[in-house]
Amino acid sequence: MAKRSGGFPGMGGNMNQLMKQAQKMQKQMEETTKALEESTYEATAGGGVVKVVVSGKKEVVSVHLEEEVVDPDDIEMLEDLIVAATNEALRKMEEDSQEKMGKVTGGLGGMGGGFPF
Repeated sequence: MAKRSGGFPGMGGNMNQLMKQAQKMQKQMEETTKALEESTYEATAGGGVVKVVVSGKKEVVSVHLEEEVVDPDDIEMLEDLIVAATNEALRKMEEDSQEKMGKVTGGLGGMGGGFPF
């Protein structure tokens, strides 16, 4: 019986190096995730009369309304502005998260993988 060098065929037995790289990447991802969760993202709507701040944990941290936007006869507009500002803040958070995680993973999670097997 032939002796195998270990690892996957075609990888030259370099499994230990691959494992070290994977562990390093995992640590970087954990650190990046923690930093993202501690970040906040702000967006405004209606020319700045509505401001929403969200956390990297996808939680609304605060909502600020300028007095002039509070019109009891037009509640729908205020609701729409809050939704718009919240969605924009969440979009900013997602964009930042994808950018920072992409730097850590080198695009491994995206199309095409990155592994030769």
